[in-house]
Amino acid sequence: MLGHRGCRLGITFPEITKMQAQAILEAACIVKKEKIAVKPEIMIPLVGHVNELANQEKVVRAVAAEVFKAEKVKVDYLVGTMIELPRAAVTANEIAEVAEFFSFGTNDLTQTTFGFSRDDAGKFLPEYVRREIFAADPFEKLDQGGVGQLVKMGVDRGRSTRPDLKVGICGEHGGEPSSVEFCHRTGLNYVSCSPFRIPIARLAAAQAALKEKAAKPAAKSAKKPAKKGNK
Repeated sequence: MLGHRGCRLGITFPEITKMQAQAILEAACIVKKEKIAVKPEIMIPLVGHVNELANQEKVVRAVAAEVFKAEKVKVDYLVGTMIELPRAAVTANEIAEVAEFFSFGTNDLTQTTFGFSRDDAGKFLPEYVRREIFAADPFEKLDQGGVGQLVKMGVDRGRSTRPDLKVGICGEHGGEPSSVEFCHRTGLNYVSCSPFRIPIARLAAAQAALKEKAAKPAAKSAKKPAKKGNK
């Protein structure tokens, strides 16, 4: 569903955002009082325009001030967003003026880029794969040529505004080996996936790092000028 949800729901009913932010931050304060280090990251979903994020960030910051005053303790926290709409990727440089981190919601980004709905895509995508219209189901394996280019654009544009921007993806693509390798090449800091896919994701991340390490000496040797032979 792409209608009245995510930040849109928080804008029309700010009490929902307030309630969720209060729950997160009060829990963080309780944990900190037990001498346990914690740094919550509060993520605003389905942002397509920087003004949507700015609106919700103000709500979160106001709640944080109230909670810290009441609990008599402060907790470091970040406010960021999910990049799951093409417009968010295209305007990531603007969104990064407010967002302290990005998490690419590649499930919804795939939906909104292709114009598919996961509710009924299963009825025809297997046939697309069988007929070799698609090499793979884009909900199972990240479409690097389309959706992946929006991810890359979002990373590049976001870090052009905020060079230290923390970026990752969440969703089942985070546990698919070729998608994990793409994330590594694109400069993402982390991938997030279901618990069952974590071993695969860790192995894929290690393989991607080793592949990159092996490619560096080859690239350096290729740049060395050839030695002149004896005349």
